[in-house]
Amino acid sequence: MRAIVAAALVLGAAAYAKTGEKVDGAYLTKGGDGTDWPAIGRNYREQRFSPLTQIHAGNVNQLGIAWFADLPDARGLEATPVVVDGVLYVTGPWSKVFAFDATSGKPLWTFDPKIDGLKGAHSCCDVVNRGVAVWKGKLYLGALDGRLIALDAATGKQLWQVQTTDTSKPYTITGAPRVVKDMVIIGNGGAEFGVRGYVTAYDAATGSKRWRFYTVPNPDGKADGEASDPILAKAAATWNDGQWKQAGGGGTVWDAIVYDPELDQLYLGVGNGSPWNHGVRSGGEGDNWFLSSVVAVDPNTGAYKWHYQETPGETWDYTATQPIILADMNGRKVLYHAPKNGFFFVIDRATGKPLSADMFTAVNWATGYDPTSWRPIENPEARFYKTGKPWIGAPAPIGAHSWQPMSYSPLTGLVYLPVNDIGFGFIPPLVAEDAQRRALGFNVAANMGEGALPPDPGFIKAAIAATKGSLVAWDPAARKARWRVEYPTPWNGGTLATAGNLVFQGTALGEFRAYAADTGKQLWALPVQSGVMAAASSYSIKGVQYVAVTTSRGGAWDLTSGYAGLPAKKLPSIPRLIVLKLGGNGRLPAVPASTVLALDPPPATAPAAKVAQGKALFGRYCSVCHGSNAVSGGVTPDLRYSPVLADAATWKGVVIDGVLHERGMVSFKPVMDEAGAEAVRAYVIGEANWAKTNDSKIMN
Repeated sequence: MRAIVAAALVLGAAAYAKTGEKVDGAYLTKGGDGTDWPAIGRNYREQRFSPLTQIHAGNVNQLGIAWFADLPDARGLEATPVVVDGVLYVTGPWSKVFAFDATSGKPLWTFDPKIDGLKGAHSCCDVVNRGVAVWKGKLYLGALDGRLIALDAATGKQLWQVQTTDTSKPYTITGAPRVVKDMVIIGNGGAEFGVRGYVTAYDAATGSKRWRFYTVPNPDGKADGEASDPILAKAAATWNDGQWKQAGGGGTVWDAIVYDPELDQLYLGVGNGSPWNHGVRSGGEGDNWFLSSVVAVDPNTGAYKWHYQETPGETWDYTATQPIILADMNGRKVLYHAPKNGFFFVIDRATGKPLSADMFTAVNWATGYDPTSWRPIENPEARFYKTGKPWIGAPAPIGAHSWQPMSYSPLTGLVYLPVNDIGFGFIPPLVAEDAQRRALGFNVAANMGEGALPPDPGFIKAAIAATKGSLVAWDPAARKARWRVEYPTPWNGGTLATAGNLVFQGTALGEFRAYAADTGKQLWALPVQSGVMAAASSYSIKGVQYVAVTTSRGGAWDLTSGYAGLPAKKLPSIPRLIVLKLGGNGRLPAVPASTVLALDPPPATAPAAKVAQGKALFGRYCSVCHGSNAVSGGVTPDLRYSPVLADAATWKGVVIDGVLHERGMVSFKPVMDEAGAEAVRAYVIGEANWAKTNDSKIMN
């Protein structure tokens, strides 16, 4: 039976034999004629703006489901669907690729790169993927395990693959490749674990390496023999002695790679430091080029052209890897950027000179930027490693704006920006262990255990109420918000703007919405049963306009947020692709019945010292997947409810022996002994017993 189905899919794919062959540099510069959506940002400008007008503010309330497809793996879906020649491509967790007939939803082919589940332990923010690139009949995928893979766009057959990372180190790829001048450009992730960032260009036809640009100097002090060598010799003076020489320094480019065909420049959004703590990383000295910077390079050679560092001496995970938009403003070629640090930047893309930097939400690490030096005017308390005191910072490491794409409408002149309002406790290392590098878990040189919320129902309820999200329509010329839509929780989806005076955005609480682009008035909403993180795309086939979006909960917030993420936890994680059109009459199936687990932990009898040890270990090694306070976001198991909690031997089998490694739950034996694992169990038992008594006070 499987052979028959496979044969049918191959025969079906034959009808699409020339799929994507027309996609080249000229096509991506224009974004085609607007009927395709040939790249994740539609064209090289990555404005995520559709010129289609069949669906508009006057009739969007007639939008309905044309077709939908359920996908495997209930983890985060972050990809924007790409549509070329009537075929829709979307990626899911574990770097799987799916191709559908964009009109009917008929499956055409699926590609599974077969990622080892153990790689999940190296993925800081879920086993996600943000999409594919199409070029001259080929499809390009960056896989979680660091491979760059070329596929035949019509059949999904693998054509070549190249390992872009050192497999002995905790690198990952979650971002989408970009293709420029017959070169595939790809970065990587892994700064939280300890790697050195870089971006590489590969020949689109063969996979052979063309150039590489490192974003951090070589810790060995040697030249790399790469395009970045000359500028990194100068950058080295901005780094001091510190743990970066063992940790690699970070600076991974896990998203935000944008080509400018007008100036023939490639812009790289560079990530955070490794470790986060600037005091440990670089002795508290130096700006640490090129962390948290926008860097322009020559796409032909990878040679440096200019950079602007948005957060010098980065120490809060304030990456600059958030999406970059190219635009024209008052006769200047500019780029728009809203990184994690909470400031909206307008930068002259010819020179790299900032033109403005303005808060787009609540920020307390800095009060603004000096318009002469364009350096931030910092709050001294934010440098927690210098004061030695905990600091409640805004934004949190999740970011005032995270990876969720913003969009821009040249018709309104507004940027539509998904915003998170979240505070975070930055706590200096309290014991030597906090600052030590380890083989597993986050290596951020800060105390991750004491940042959990205190056992006070009133405090927790207040923290939940203070944790918000919003959609902000930002006017870059006027340097202010034109309108804002408030949400009761963060981690809402990316945006799509259209010439129909519309902005589409999904919410964390399970709706896909349309707003008037000029006023922000909500015009339509569709319940979609699950959270939405990704941005939508829009395309037209035979005169019919469609809007495509994915649903599923996941990503960094849903994994780590603990009690603060409870509002969204009420929704299931349903991995699904939904395609809409005017008059669509499709219906989603009923939401699967949920199993209500009883919170029935063993009694909490461990001594306080053992629980405290377990709390520290849980914060360092477990909270980034299983949630702060051991409260899962509903994507990974909630350990407080686990039957394994009742049996020390079974718990050891999971945590130390790695019996569930195929599911991504690796053995923590390299960093934890049996006594430590038992201490973690004692801590989780304590949290479960507290929750059994107090959770009703929080939820009511």
